Amino acid sequence: MESSKELQSELDCNLCPKFEKTFSILGKKWNGLIIETLLVNGPQRFKTIAKTIDKCSDRVLVERLRELEKDNIVSRNTFKNSSLIQYELTKRGKELEPIMYEIHKWSDKWYKL
Repeated sequence: MESSKELQSELDCNLCPKFEKTFSILGKKWNGLIIETLLVNGPQRFKTIAKTIDKCSDRVLVERLRELEKDNIVSRNTFKNSSLIQYELTKRGKELEPIMYEIHKWSDKWYKL
């Protein structure tokens, strides 16, 4: 039989599903850098994003962009009578700006390279 202390400890470890979903998106490798690139530089073509995040393979970058699009953080825009495709942050994605700013502040304080 579990003690009340063990039971409370188990309950404390259950996180809000919305919080977990958010971290599953932001915590996935390359997603933060993709979001940051689009925040700083605005709408961009795939090749420009790929050059900025040069350690990420094209295959993985396509995968991440699709996932971010599915989560309504990034939109993929095509233009009539053109092969031009651009990626940009949606309203939901742009609202991550203050969070990214705070992450920059925290990393500047705690990580010296």
